[in-house]
This record gives sequence, structure tokens and C-alpha cells, in this order.
Amino acid sequence: MVIKRKKTREIKVGDIKIGNNNPIIVQSMLKNKLTSLDDARKEIKDLQDEGCEIIRTAVVDEDDLKNIKEIKSSDYLKVPVVADIHFKWNLAYKCLENGIDCVRINPGNIGSYEKLSRIIDMAKEKRSAIRIGVNSGSVEKNILKRNHGNISNAIMESVTENVIFFENSGFTNFKISAKASSVIDTIRINRSLSEKFDYPLHIGVTESGSRFEGGIKSGVGIGVLLSEGIGDTVRVSLTDRSIFEVRAAYSILDSLGLREARFEIISCPTCGRTVVDLKSYVEEISKHIIKSKNKITIAMMGCIVNGPGEAKEADIGIAFGRKKAAIFKKGIILEKLPLEEAFIRFKKELGQGI
Repeated sequence: MVIKRKKTREIKVGDIKIGNNNPIIVQSMLKNKLTSLDDARKEIKDLQDEGCEIIRTAVVDEDDLKNIKEIKSSDYLKVPVVADIHFKWNLAYKCLENGIDCVRINPGNIGSYEKLSRIIDMAKEKRSAIRIGVNSGSVEKNILKRNHGNISNAIMESVTENVIFFENSGFTNFKISAKASSVIDTIRINRSLSEKFDYPLHIGVTESGSRFEGGIKSGVGIGVLLSEGIGDTVRVSLTDRSIFEVRAAYSILDSLGLREARFEIISCPTCGRTVVDLKSYVEEISKHIIKSKNKITIAMMGCIVNGPGEAKEADIGIAFGRKKAAIFKKGIILEKLPLEEAFIRFKKELGQGI
């Protein structure tokens, strides 16, 4: 099945084009505070190595503003940056004034349309983008009351009011995100937004949870929307390291044929036939190939039964037996060696392909 994407208008965030027929863009958000500049710098580099295409960061005060200037002027930054602003409209204004690529504002706490107008005017002047980000936990109270607590209807009304205000202000270089911690609400809201507007949609399930629970909720919510052609940028929100958000996003896109992940590891779920700690081996290989520049499919099997036969499409694989392991490529066994010796050889063979 080929997914037919919803046609949306094209906007720009820095040098990245979003919407229209452009690839679905993978985003993440810094976990480190900008006040811990060395940690933030390392995280930015790690995200870029992982393939993150837009990085968002919280800006909460003037100290953050100073550090975002340093980051924007640095040599190591290769991707656009979005400043995430809540409550303090003047920080959004100053970030734009200092050349930020995009600001994310939440209409529920930005203050007033007069303040929003100031932000829009500066975005126009700097040719920057704005993300209208409405979350279930911070939708305007008067709108929520008007909709008798129905979060889906309240979010739709909030987004609609703000889109009209942006258009009346003569500004259209914006994208929309409307997220809930409920997968069902997230799907319902974004389906409605996709029918009503042609602006690019940034999709995700907010506050989804740990790498395990959050990955499942995000995979379901984001996957359903993408399979219906909805979504122009994605973020998998996890209570974990940001590189796992990027990796999960690419896995979702890759599974639907929308983007290629740089690598795929096929590994068996293990059972009573497994005599090695397969999980540790898989984790070590994941770290080994994190900077792979080539698309590669790797198979790692816990026994000979699930070896070359079931994983014959893999570029390279290893199947662990009780005393020996078989290394194979495209289903053809290259060699059988003692376990640790085989794993060393496997990594060597793998290194030639990445």
C-alpha cells in the first residue's frame, strides 16, 4: 500500500521546507537546560548525528536567551532551532529579534492578541516561522468552559481562532500542532484539523511516558495519522534521552515507507532456546552503528532456528548457538566461530558496511 499524503502548503523553518511534497521532518527537544551550555551543546551534536532535522529548546528566562544566541552563532549547529515559549511573550519577541528560526507559542498562556501581534510582526520582519502549539493541558480556560470540558472541541476552537487571527495579520509561515496525552483525542483532533486547514501539521502524542509505554502510544497515534496521509513533521515525546525520540520517529516513518531509517536491527524475541544475553549484544551493536551513513539491515538471532532462514533478507546477521555463532549475509553463512570470536568478527564485517 502506498500512502497518499494530504497536500499542505509549504512553509520554511530556517533552510528546511515543511509541507507540500517535502519529506516528513523529524524533530526532537533538548532535555538539557540552556543554562547547562556544555550539556546542551553535546546533546545537540548527538541529535544531529542521530538524524534530527529540527531541534526545539525551552527558553524560560534572559539567561536562556543569551545562550540561545551562542548556539545560533556556533559552528557545530547544523539544523534549525525552535524556541519553545510559554507565558513570557517578550522572550518569543526577543528570540525572533535575535534570529531564531521559529518560535513555538501556546495561545492558552501567551497573554493577549496584542502581544501575539507583536510576535507576528517580528516574525514577518525576520522571515521566521511560528508554531501554533495547543496542548490539552493548557487550552484557554474560557474556550474549555464554552465547550463544557470537551477537550477535542476546545482545542479545535482554539486553533481555529488563532489561525484566523494569523491570516488576518497577513502571516502564513506557520505550522499547527494540537496534542493530547490521549491517543484517541490526538487522532480525532488532527483528523479534524487536516480536513479544515491546509497548513502543515506537526504531530505527536504529548506526555506519552517512558521509552516503552511512550514508544507504544506514539507509535499508535503517530502511525495511524501518518497512514492516513496526515502529518508533515513528527516528534516522539519520551521520558528518556532525546536521541531515542529521533530513533523512534524514524522507525515509525520507516515502517510505513515514508522515510528510510539509517539502520534496522531485526532481532528475535528470545525463548527457551536462547543461551546468550541477546539484549546486551543488540544494545552494543545499536551503539556501534549509531553514526552509520548507509542504509543497512542487521539481523541478530538468539538461536540457529531463527538464523539465516528467517533473516535471509538482512544485509548481515549473526545467529547464536550454544557454543558457536554463525555469521551470514543475505542468508548465506560466511563462517561459524566460537561465540565471542564470532561477535568480534561480526562487528568487523559490520564496520565495512557502515
